[in-house]
Amino acid sequence: MLFPHPLLDALRAAPGTSAFEHAGRTVSRGELLDLIRRLAGALADAGLGPGRALAVRTALTPEAFAAHMAAHALGCRVVGIPSGHTPAQLAHVLGMDVDAVLVDPSTAAPELMVKPALSLGPCAEAVDLLAHPDDGRPLTVQGRPDDVAALMFTSGSTGRPKGCAITYRALSEHWAWQPRTWGPFAAAFARDFERYLLFGTLASMVVMEFVAPCLLGGGTAVIPEEDGRPPFPYAIERHRITGSIITVPRLFQMLRLLEERPADVGSLRALMVSGSPISAKRLAAAAERLGPVVYQGYGQTEAGNVAMLTPEHIAAGRGLDSVGRPHPGVEISVRDEDGWELPPGLTGEIHVRSPYVMAGYWGEEEETRDTLRDGWLNTRDLGHLDDSGFLHLAGRTRDVIMVNAMVVYAGPIERVLASHPDVAEAYVTGAPDEDTGEAVHAFVVPPPGRIPDPSALSALVRAELGEDSGPKTITTVAGVPVSTGGKPDKRALLARLL
Repeated sequence: MLFPHPLLDALRAAPGTSAFEHAGRTVSRGELLDLIRRLAGALADAGLGPGRALAVRTALTPEAFAAHMAAHALGCRVVGIPSGHTPAQLAHVLGMDVDAVLVDPSTAAPELMVKPALSLGPCAEAVDLLAHPDDGRPLTVQGRPDDVAALMFTSGSTGRPKGCAITYRALSEHWAWQPRTWGPFAAAFARDFERYLLFGTLASMVVMEFVAPCLLGGGTAVIPEEDGRPPFPYAIERHRITGSIITVPRLFQMLRLLEERPADVGSLRALMVSGSPISAKRLAAAAERLGPVVYQGYGQTEAGNVAMLTPEHIAAGRGLDSVGRPHPGVEISVRDEDGWELPPGLTGEIHVRSPYVMAGYWGEEEETRDTLRDGWLNTRDLGHLDDSGFLHLAGRTRDVIMVNAMVVYAGPIERVLASHPDVAEAYVTGAPDEDTGEAVHAFVVPPPGRIPDPSALSALVRAELGEDSGPKTITTVAGVPVSTGGKPDKRALLARLL
């Protein structure tokens, strides 16, 4: 059944039940379905349809979710724009064959109005879709299986965002969006996400992946109000949340807050931890504090969810130093540098195959060929499978750092730093950080007579590459140590700091 048919059918089946809670209001499934229908008509009248591209940057609201689904019903390519892009990065994304841009009153900005602009609410220089007359036209799904349904972005090795192209066929076979084929794992998520704490951005692959079991399984997605307090743990207590996803830094923050001022989080039944590495010790401590509700997930924007460690594994003390077993429908192959598959226990590059792996990087043919071969995605991560099928991560072949669950490349940061007249050489690496998962640490070698200003260098990086790329520390060194192979030894540099 072609996406988003399963969602629309689920909304029709239980129109009186709650789909969203947001800003003191409840939006029923029937109301959400009607909103999707009306927005699809408005988008169609704006010239959008199969194969056309709608870039979306909005706040997280039921209307925004409905707009995404309306565009998908029309067969559009939805280009989700996360916050934090620099003007150059935003221009790069909008140059990806985008036909129109959708904003709302909180996100409208001049740099987004370079394409025909649509809005969810009154905005200057934009057509308000919510004010479009409702002509009662029926909602029909017009997507084509091999058309691209969504572009989800990850950072590129050059500092430009890469758009991961996910087809309608891939979303139609995605585990999260097909309740008729749910196995025990997905069905359990749907039950446990009865009241799902939804936050972040719909431009995120993982956010969209985990809101699906909630809405398809009869649950309610709760968008917490902004009250100055972290949603974890206080929104859990206030809204009696049963399930959510959480990054490692937010998990650490939540555990610290629970120590300082206890909150009732006993309603939790499933908490998916993902986005960056977490030690076995910290994972076990989280499970001990929160109970048998903690999952750990490993995935990529290019591949969706790849592997998962369940509360049952954690309770049994199995695989705590792993990221779990492959998700149903996912195949994992660990290979050596020549592409030969390695037996359990030997470390190599992790390759993934599943029905919902991306079709490629939009407009990046060479990068796509390097990443996708014969249906297998090279994750560029290193690891091994053990005899029980648990996947253990060992590092990355790419020089990347996971900051706030976002991929940050060291290379572009080094190039920006080296462009400053006070820097002759720049070296960037990452290290675990309880606030951000991992943090960027930079080491610079100045030219003779120059004294680098760390604050100025950090501001330069943030202006060029975005907030997540900003170094936590910038250390001036006289020179860089080298390894026995003659390459810069970043581990030795980091050892001087930590």
